[in-house]
Amino acid sequence: MAKAKKLKSGSYRCLVYDYTDGTGKRHYESFTADTRREAERLAAEYAATKEIKKRPDNMTVYEALDKYIQVKEGVLSPTTVRTYKSARRTHFDDIGNLSIRDITNTTIQAWVSDLTKRLSPKTIANTYGFLAATLDMFLPDLRLKIVLPQKKDTHFYTPSDADIKTLLMQISGTELEIAVLLAAFGTLRRGEICALTDQDIRGDYITVNKAYVRDEHNEWVLKEPKTFSSNRTIELPHFVIEKMSGISGQIIKVHPDALSERFRRAIRSSGLQKFRFHDLRHYSASILHAIGVPDQYIMQRGGWASDHVMKAVYRNTIDEETTKQNAKIISHFEGMQHEMQHEN
Repeated sequence: MAKAKKLKSGSYRCLVYDYTDGTGKRHYESFTADTRREAERLAAEYAATKEIKKRPDNMTVYEALDKYIQVKEGVLSPTTVRTYKSARRTHFDDIGNLSIRDITNTTIQAWVSDLTKRLSPKTIANTYGFLAATLDMFLPDLRLKIVLPQKKDTHFYTPSDADIKTLLMQISGTELEIAVLLAAFGTLRRGEICALTDQDIRGDYITVNKAYVRDEHNEWVLKEPKTFSSNRTIELPHFVIEKMSGISGQIIKVHPDALSERFRRAIRSSGLQKFRFHDLRHYSASILHAIGVPDQYIMQRGGWASDHVMKAVYRNTIDEETTKQNAKIISHFEGMQHEMQHEN
C-alpha cells in the first residue's frame, strides 16, 4: 500500500500510480488530507475502486465494444472497423449503458427484436455478431442463445451473354470496357480492378495483391486483399491483355465510386435491365459453373475463401444456359418414352 508523506503545510499526501503514457511517463493520482491515515485511506479506496473498474464485468456495453475494436483494429479490415464503429454509434442505444455483467439472453433478445423494426435481417445479423464477439472476449462463459430474423431470399440478377455483348459494344474503346472485361472475364472486384497496375501484368497473367477499400473515415485507401485467398494470379484471354497494352501505372485511373457511376450511366444508355457492377462477378462465376468448372477452381479464380457465398449467390446460372440444359433433360426423357412406345 502507498505511504503518505508529510508536506511543509503539515498535511499528508499519498500518490497512487494511475497509468503510463505513450512517452513512457508515469502518471499518479494525488490524495491530500490532514492526517496520514486519512490520506492513505483515500488512496487505498481509489486503488481498490480502480482495480474493480478494470475487471471486464464492470464495463458497460459501450466500453466493451470500444475495447474490442481497439484490440482487434490491427487484424480487422478497414471496412469492418468502419462498420463496427458505425453500428456502435447507431444500434446500441437500448443496451449501450448497461454493465456487461447485467447482460442476459433475455436482454439481448429484446434488443434484437427492437432492431427488427428498423434494420434489415442482414444488418441485424452483422450487428449481433459484433456484440457476440465482444461478449465472448470479455465474458467467455456467457452462452448466448438468440433467435435472429431470417434473412430475406435476395434475388440477384445475373446478366446473360447477350447482356455482356450489348454492354461491351456500348463502351468499346473506353477505360470502362477494360474494367468490365476484368470483372466479367477475370472475376475481379471493383476495388481490385482500380488497384491494378502495369506491374501486375506478366504475359497473359495478372496478379491480384492489393485493393482499394474504405477506411474508418470512409476514405478510399490501398490495402492488401481482404483474405489470403484474395491474393491470386489469373490467366486472361489474350485480347483482354492487349486492351491494357501501353498503359502505365494504374490501369483504371479512377476510384471505385467513380467506376460504379460510369457503369450505371453505361447501363442506362444501353437500355439493358438494371444491374450492378458487382453483378459482373455473378456472371463470371455463373458461366464457369455452367460450363462445368469445379467449385474449387471457381473459388480460386474469384478469390473466395469458402464456397458459402458462391453457392448462395453465384450459382445463378444464366437463363439461356438453364433453358439449354432443361432442353437436354426433356429431350432425354422424351427419347426414352419414344423408344418404349416403339418397343411395345
